[in-house]
Amino acid sequence: MEAFTTLTAVAAPLDMANVDTDKIIPGRFLRKLRGPGYDKLAFHDIRFNADGSENPDFVLNKAPYRNAKIIVAATNFGCGSSREAAVYVMYDFGIRAVIAPSFGDIHYGNELQNGMLPVVLPDDVCAKLRAQLHAKPGAEIGIDLDAQKVTGPGGAQYAFEIDANSKERLLKGLDDIGLVMQYSKDIEAFEQRHREEMPWLA
Repeated sequence: MEAFTTLTAVAAPLDMANVDTDKIIPGRFLRKLRGPGYDKLAFHDIRFNADGSENPDFVLNKAPYRNAKIIVAATNFGCGSSREAAVYVMYDFGIRAVIAPSFGDIHYGNELQNGMLPVVLPDDVCAKLRAQLHAKPGAEIGIDLDAQKVTGPGGAQYAFEIDANSKERLLKGLDDIGLVMQYSKDIEAFEQRHREEMPWLA
């Protein structure tokens, strides 16, 4: 998993509340294997029209936001099902962080597990950031995970909370397997001692 330390990037304002995981990746695509072209499934049914053409009103289809790596959303982002694919498609699309007043609990955890940073800021702050991004399309937001600070387009800074374990894992780029592998030498030593002390269990 790629480490997340700091990020300064174009941010896109997503004003709709209750963006569920089916909006992020429709259920009919869940059997599709992750690979080339997977990014095209992100927000598919609100990003594209029925004939396959781009919806010009969707924010990520607008030129200033096409390369956004940060989304500033409204309340209850990622609600609905537990599908981890909702994180995969955003990550493959290039999104590395989502700032919102609240998240679906499982989706919040899925982002953390897969190298994305979900940032919870108050509703009024998120609304202010989205307004600034609308007013200045292509503006950047900065995120410093170690300092737990978001810097808005106008230079104002906002502190956010994250639990210490998730923070350490992101800073070091450790998923569940990577976390365990930190202790591989200790595990090997234990197994060797176990075989020597209780050979009948081998």
